[in-house]
Amino acid sequence: MKLIDRYILKSHVGPFVFAFGTLLFVLILQFFTTFADRFIGKGIGFSTIAELILLQSAWMVGLAAPMATLVAVVMTYGSLTTTSEMTIFRASGISLYRLMLPVLCAALLLSALVERFNNIILPRANYYAKSMMADIARSKPAFGLKENAFSTLVDGYSIFVRNVDDVSKELQGIVIYDTTSPKFSTMVTAEKGRVDFTDDYQYLFLTLYHGEIHQVSSADHKSYRHISFGKHRFVFESTGFGFARSSGKRVRTDDNELSADELLAIGNEFKKRVLATETRMQESDETMKALQKPGRSGKKGALVIPYHGSKRAVDASDQGDHSLTNVDGEMKSLEANKLMLNKYMAAYHKKYALSFACFVFAMVGAPLGVLARRGGFGVGAAMSLVFFIFYWMLMISGEKMAERGLFDPLLSLWMANIVMVGIGIVLVVNLTRAVFNTSR
Repeated sequence: MKLIDRYILKSHVGPFVFAFGTLLFVLILQFFTTFADRFIGKGIGFSTIAELILLQSAWMVGLAAPMATLVAVVMTYGSLTTTSEMTIFRASGISLYRLMLPVLCAALLLSALVERFNNIILPRANYYAKSMMADIARSKPAFGLKENAFSTLVDGYSIFVRNVDDVSKELQGIVIYDTTSPKFSTMVTAEKGRVDFTDDYQYLFLTLYHGEIHQVSSADHKSYRHISFGKHRFVFESTGFGFARSSGKRVRTDDNELSADELLAIGNEFKKRVLATETRMQESDETMKALQKPGRSGKKGALVIPYHGSKRAVDASDQGDHSLTNVDGEMKSLEANKLMLNKYMAAYHKKYALSFACFVFAMVGAPLGVLARRGGFGVGAAMSLVFFIFYWMLMISGEKMAERGLFDPLLSLWMANIVMVGIGIVLVVNLTRAVFNTSR
């Protein structure tokens, strides 16, 4: 059996390396073609672009590894079935369960490696990639503005730029929609402009030349004001420009920049806040019930409560209003803390669920390869793609449901793996009953 195990693993390594390299190349190419217009011709060096692509490709490894596992296993067992080697193994009394064992062990080892990658290398890569984008934004303030398209990098402002001169850093054909005021809708147009950071990178200046300001009241649309200017300046906080201000000692807050242990620690902190808020709400509820009863002082509408070792009478209506205000504040705090708790716990379980997907796809891929024996590589690859898309849909749906608090994050994020394992078990059992009548 050791000889057969080595033979199956050797047959599996080649397709896995090929599939992994191909998928990684496609993902990197897609990323580059999407953002190429933002890098090329902007005065950014080739080494900087290459480093940024390398850092951005880290998240692609965790995505390509499970999919490459599925494709490789389907190709391996499909080839064994097409060449009638599976028939020989069956005649020798070896079951499909036993033939899957070496690939499952290899996939389990790969899952462990991907888990380590997702918890050690990926958070650091995401951190440095975002910091690098911040450095580029500082040296190229107009980097985040796209030509002939509206950009919403500044909260409350939609900025359109006809042309960006990378040499002089001059903007031409500027249109800005300002929605920061609830009373007025403002549109600003300018022939040209320039964007710069302050020396400490805390603020961003957008200076406009030769333009007009059109302002209309949002309530009745009757009040209108028109202003022409030779020079006008907008001042924004640099954090509102879509980038962090510090790249060297920036605090990691995004869930994709944190390891599983850090996500769990933050999740536990929000869990403590939720429990504390629920306790305070329960106490407020008990206070409200007590206010509905006559006070012990015999005075209607009053309540006698302890206060620093003594007792004092409190008017029930005033205390009731105060309690209702507290309950409203506590409800908002509870919802916010639960939202953050669900977000970080979903990210925590996602790291392990995606890592375990390598093992899950190995379990599904073996019976799929046997079923695709007559279709060749095309059918096997198509079946792999369908199952991977189905898995990814379940994963995304589970993540959204967990973040919204509809289901527990543990169940929601592992739902895709549970479903795929169930499908794999059903396929293996049916194939064993239909084809492999003997086992060892």
